[in-house]
Amino acid sequence: MESLGGPKWWQQASRSVSISASLSRVESPPARADATFKVTMLPGDGVGPELMTAVKDVFKAGDVPVEFDEFHLSEVQNMASEDKLEELLSSMKNNKVAIKGKIHTPMEFKGELASYEMRLRRKLDLFANVVHVNSLPGYSTRHNNLDLVIIREQTEGEYSSLEHESVPGVIECLKIITRAKSRRIAKFAFDYATKKGRNKVTAVHKANIMKLGDGLFLQCCAEVAQLYPKIKYENIIIDNCCMQLVQNPYQFDVLVMPNLYGNIIDNLAAGLVGGAGVVPGESYSAEYAVFETGARHPFAQAVGRNIANPTAMLLSAANMLRHLNLEYHSHMVSDAVKRVIKQGKVRTGDLGGYATSDEFTQAVIANLAV
Repeated sequence: MESLGGPKWWQQASRSVSISASLSRVESPPARADATFKVTMLPGDGVGPELMTAVKDVFKAGDVPVEFDEFHLSEVQNMASEDKLEELLSSMKNNKVAIKGKIHTPMEFKGELASYEMRLRRKLDLFANVVHVNSLPGYSTRHNNLDLVIIREQTEGEYSSLEHESVPGVIECLKIITRAKSRRIAKFAFDYATKKGRNKVTAVHKANIMKLGDGLFLQCCAEVAQLYPKIKYENIIIDNCCMQLVQNPYQFDVLVMPNLYGNIIDNLAAGLVGGAGVVPGESYSAEYAVFETGARHPFAQAVGRNIANPTAMLLSAANMLRHLNLEYHSHMVSDAVKRVIKQGKVRTGDLGGYATSDEFTQAVIANLAV
């Protein structure tokens, strides 16, 4: 799979200064038309395995040249260990591309603050999470024709796993903001906007209260913005951003933010277009790409009930195919999904219908060749 590893100049580049190259590399790896691409699959918890079954069924029906290297890692099912994590990491380092479900993180403290989900991101340096929130044609919501992108830094911030009890009854939880990672995610956002023909980048923060931490993030965004005079730059406080997204989301184009804010905004924005079941997402490092749902929910209460919506995972899978330069297969899968939703005859319960997960998947398969 040398074709996915990138040319030598890329391997020698410094990660801290090569985010532009990272975006280009991540979005357009060299393709071999005669290849079967190996992709790491991590079904995760909750309905993740059911959604991955939908992906595998659609890929098989569409004769998609992808072979999955499947791993099961779960903290709630006692299927997590250092050995399993290392096996998974080894596969991802070989394949460079993965598709994953949500690894559920228990709330109970069992001696380790960092969840396997967070450890996976850090070990692969998956610093940029990208969620493209796009209205689905044929499914009407309060705000239609939405098209905005949320870019989240996801290796530091509030999710740094640095907590301790300084004295009994007093917990200190550290939020880490660094100049290097703030500039890196800001540059990624502006590079993304440039590459995708976007017009504006908005930095989301709480620098009026966290003057040093969020102040540094905001300063870094403003510095990077000066390097992109053709892209309009604004900033907005996180609480106002939430209200503005609900009232008038059309004012936003690309939003960039630290870790926790991104988690909140991802979910809020997903709710604007139909919920967690319809929005795809992806995470990038300088070397790896991981495709997943945009709003990360295990939906544990739906396990085994055949009611989960496969849309988000199927659209993520289509984005993965585009990343592999399998443009024909990518369009085939995404067009089939959108066609089924637009027709309105087969919809899962979250979109107001009565179809099962299997019925939706079969409808997508029936539309692959249309």
